Amino acid sequence: MNLFSLSENSNNCYERLRFNIAFVLLLCLVYTFSSFAQRQTMTKAEIIKAADEYKIPSFNMFRELLKIPNNGNFPEQMEDNANWCVKTFNNLKFSTQILRSEGIPHVLAERVFNKNYKTILFYLQIDGQPVDSSKWHQRSPYIPSLKKLVHDKWEAVDWKMLEDGYDPDLRIFARSASDSKGPAMAFISAMEILNRKSISPKFNIKVIMDFQEELGSPALTRLVSEKPALFNAELMLIMDGARDLSNLPTLTFGARGIATVTLKVFGATRDLHSGQYGNFAPNPIFKLADLIAGMKDENGRVTLPGFYEGVDIDDAEKEAIETLHENQDEIKRSLGIADMDHVGTSYQESLLYPSLNVRGIQSGWVGQEVRTLIPSTATAEIDMRLVPETPAERQIKLLKDYILSKNFHFVDSIPTIEERQKYTKLISMKSDIGSLPFRTKINSSIGQWLSKAMYDIFDDRFVKTITTGGSQPIAPFINTLNIPAVSIRIPNPDNNIHAPNENIRVGNYVEGIQMCLSILMQEMK
Repeated sequence: MNLFSLSENSNNCYERLRFNIAFVLLLCLVYTFSSFAQRQTMTKAEIIKAADEYKIPSFNMFRELLKIPNNGNFPEQMEDNANWCVKTFNNLKFSTQILRSEGIPHVLAERVFNKNYKTILFYLQIDGQPVDSSKWHQRSPYIPSLKKLVHDKWEAVDWKMLEDGYDPDLRIFARSASDSKGPAMAFISAMEILNRKSISPKFNIKVIMDFQEELGSPALTRLVSEKPALFNAELMLIMDGARDLSNLPTLTFGARGIATVTLKVFGATRDLHSGQYGNFAPNPIFKLADLIAGMKDENGRVTLPGFYEGVDIDDAEKEAIETLHENQDEIKRSLGIADMDHVGTSYQESLLYPSLNVRGIQSGWVGQEVRTLIPSTATAEIDMRLVPETPAERQIKLLKDYILSKNFHFVDSIPTIEERQKYTKLISMKSDIGSLPFRTKINSSIGQWLSKAMYDIFDDRFVKTITTGGSQPIAPFINTLNIPAVSIRIPNPDNNIHAPNENIRVGNYVEGIQMCLSILMQEMK
């Protein structure tokens, strides 16, 4: 064999070796990418790690959102929040549009990951209750403050305390921290984490953002009824509401509706001096007080005939209530009450019944403004929480029938002189129907799917509640789109929502990101 032949054989071997190495590398790459494409998921450990690693960018973004005032009574504040939402979801690779109904903006975002996937509609509440800055223990409700409990008092601390080794019991104080920019940001953070990891959820996503929830979402019903195709989905997940009293991660399968009533009882045509006219001119406060006192018995049950009619708690609901293992003594102690109203046998069971509440009474003056007068009017504001078995129209009629049974005469506004001379009991009544109630079966396929997502991240340390005592404007979606709805509960129950010094516990916020990630990883079948 000559040197040339030997050299040629060596070259051939070298080329074959290069080819074989390249082929093996190609197979490895194909296997790696195919395995990743097939997996496209995150383990429990990976979810916990990802939420922890992303917490600082998430908190920074959360603080940015909280700084935007969000009173739904002010158009400029709604527009500022809507623009922030559009920018944020565009950055998350969603298509967005601002939908206006009766001049009110709503933001709809959508992202299709696979045309064969099912679709989930997420509801985010972005507006908040009005604020009285003088009642807040910080510079402004719209300047978030991180606080630590020191000797039973919340004291501001440096935001750097959220870095490695942070205390989960720290709290962020700001308007809408819990209700409901916190839950919205938990969802947004989960989507950002998936984007960074190039992982896609197992379903397509639509997101509707509401900027007047605290006003009853007055334009939402019309928007959904006029453009139902925009909201088509198999399920609605509501990022709103506080956790169960245990503060464990919570799924809530319903919400009560609400109807409100204003009652005004009339006395003389003007306020009268109590010295000159006491014992002669009747005081309308006593008539109103007597009327209200008869609305409930000594056990706290509403006396209006038929008020609870139709309510029937099934076996699955009773079982769900029993699994919560409520400590009623602890609940009463935390509320500072000696006994509870005996409507249900437990806190959770009581939420399955309609309620009647006097939320305010006004007549004359008190405190330093007190005056020796017989007021000319006395007003009571009433709210009635509704369940699916007790429609608003029926409950309002029951209240009116009760008032008629007490020999009151109804007037449309201020009584005429003729009415004043003819009737001894004069009253006006104005009513309004707000959010409607809804309830999704707790043992439905949707319930089982969500339960698996919760179990995957929290094992058995989570709870499922049948309904929340509050109201949510979800009925337009349920009634028009005919889809079930479930609320994903993140904030701590002692969060002061609607009140001064609203807050969210840091540990709850981070767990909220974990909850959202686990749900996003669940395949819908």
